[in-house]
Amino acid sequence: MASPVGNALIGQSGGPTCVINQSLVGIVEAARGRAEVRNVYGAVHGIKGVLEERLIDLGRESAETLEAVALTPAAALRSVRKKPTREECEKALAVFQAHDIRFFFYIGGNDSAETAHLLNELAVAKKYDLRLFHVPKTIDNDLRVTDHCPGYGSAARFVACATAGDNLDNRSLPGIKVNIIMGRNAGWLTAASVLAKKYEDDGPHLVYVPERAFSLDAFVADVDRVYKALGRCVVSVSEGVHTADGKPLLDSKEVDSHGNAQLSGSGALGDHLANVLKARLGEKLRVRADTYGYLQRCFAGVFSEVDAAEAREVGRVAMREALGGERAHGSIAIKRVGAGKDYAVRYEVTELKNVAKETRPLDDAYIAGSNGIAPSFFDYGLPLLGKLPTLRRLSDFAVAKKLGSS
Repeated sequence: MASPVGNALIGQSGGPTCVINQSLVGIVEAARGRAEVRNVYGAVHGIKGVLEERLIDLGRESAETLEAVALTPAAALRSVRKKPTREECEKALAVFQAHDIRFFFYIGGNDSAETAHLLNELAVAKKYDLRLFHVPKTIDNDLRVTDHCPGYGSAARFVACATAGDNLDNRSLPGIKVNIIMGRNAGWLTAASVLAKKYEDDGPHLVYVPERAFSLDAFVADVDRVYKALGRCVVSVSEGVHTADGKPLLDSKEVDSHGNAQLSGSGALGDHLANVLKARLGEKLRVRADTYGYLQRCFAGVFSEVDAAEAREVGRVAMREALGGERAHGSIAIKRVGAGKDYAVRYEVTELKNVAKETRPLDDAYIAGSNGIAPSFFDYGLPLLGKLPTLRRLSDFAVAKKLGSS
């Protein structure tokens, strides 16, 4: 398919990640030296920046700056949560035409893929020659078609390491600890809390994901059982857990333009669960709750090298497909072709409609009962996190007592 000649534009959308800028730089990198691409621009705050014509010239950035930005978390172009109307899509297309944008890359999750799909349908209807590609990104790991999403490995690494540290803290000063982890509709990130477990009695001892109905009565009973057996209990809970009738434990009145409820802005859910545990199991119990919140997304210095490399490559692949692939539009998907030490991936293009809007839940095979994660998830998750810290315990060699059992 012959490629048009003109300018390229990149936007970033949705929740930022530790490696989203790797994809940005990968796109710019793959455009270098290509005669079809005259200039590479960035839209400040995604589609909102397009509508306001807030564009910057990425081609003027030095290679040194771009490489440093690639290693910097969060969206360098700044992000947005906005679903454009048809009228706004027409305005965006007018901006494309005014600036001779012939290549548009939108880095984001399923909502961003929906925006890309809307823009592409209009461009096709208007017969405007545009190569439009969605570049996947989301810590939620809930995009359909792809094996996993750039951004997930680094966030999962943070969650695994944070939970491992929290488990050690809890072993030092025993009590009940509840950690709330991101995941509106899918439990992929919460499941990652188990990946740094080394010893049989390591936490998290209980894991609750949105793919299973949540019962407060069962939750209290589960915690009570573990606490009585171990003298302590560490719990991981997805922010999106809900009751059997589909209702969230706590309602959020705040929603974005895509209709997504605000879930990560406070510690309300963790506080609620901690209060329930104390009320039902005893006010004197040491019960604490933390909400990992936005720290999971962009914690500087904690990223997976595997994730960073794949995020860079999906950007490169998107540009290569735009310039010489068989499709004028689509979303880049990662396919796993090796496991364990032989872990490897390949990259494919899928239609935008396959990724737009809908989410992919945590695979049922990775869930154990109503409160656990199956061993098979370790085979899936560990290759994405990179090398984890080595955590060891003392052997506790006992010294014989001199004064009896007192």
